[in-house]
Amino acid sequence: MYDHLLYEVHDPVATITLNRPDQLNAFTYAMLAELRNAIESAAGDPAVVGIIITGAGRGFCAGLDAEVLAQASAPGQPDREKGVEDDELPGLFSYFLSIEKPIIAAVNGVAAGGGFVLAALSDIRFAGPDAAFTTIFSKRGLISEHGSAWILPRLMGAGRALDLLWSSRKINAEDAYAMGLVEFLTDGDDLLQQAGDYIRELAANASPASLRDTKRLVYDNLGMTYGPALQQAHGLQEASLLRADAVEGVKSFVERRPPNFDRLGKGG
Repeated sequence: MYDHLLYEVHDPVATITLNRPDQLNAFTYAMLAELRNAIESAAGDPAVVGIIITGAGRGFCAGLDAEVLAQASAPGQPDREKGVEDDELPGLFSYFLSIEKPIIAAVNGVAAGGGFVLAALSDIRFAGPDAAFTTIFSKRGLISEHGSAWILPRLMGAGRALDLLWSSRKINAEDAYAMGLVEFLTDGDDLLQQAGDYIRELAANASPASLRDTKRLVYDNLGMTYGPALQQAHGLQEASLLRADAVEGVKSFVERRPPNFDRLGKGG
């Protein structure tokens, strides 16, 4: 289906593997378009409750391919973000925030530049023992980009965010976990298994509609003051009480059985 990705669905998990291992899975414009297509396919598939992004070989993603970066930084380039609609927020992965399903980065190796942003703008990060992170931008004469200066202070605090963005130093998985960038550390070959188990646990127990609404609230609330945030939450809470999932959640609790919630996606 794709030239630069592997895409697999094993209900309830969609796994997207960046597949340019000889280039540490560095992005080309075609690869970025394929990634978006795969994400949107998973979002529309009722068999998918959550999406995992990982890398083939020893790297997660080294950012933009060197040739693409040289082209993008050349004078007179009118459109560096191919495929971005006029009404969208700028940034390679800003659309992640509007995807209604959990997106998990399973970081198996180095995540640098755009690969760092890919991990940071995922909803949750699992890191294997070989994971490493570097923003790299300042060492290339660039500033933090694609939402990194927005999301990092919210994940780890302003001081730690500035440290990584200024210094572009590389940190390992343990440091990333201690700083709040990574939520889960894994051992050896358990990375995809544990990330998949996380989604399977959600699928077995949580309403996909509730996951969607909660994700929306979390990201919307990052830019809101207290009053409007509570008003939005109240509206979504009232709407959730009228859904079939609310009836099923109570019924499954009373009957002491796993819930059977509706899936999200086409026909779901």
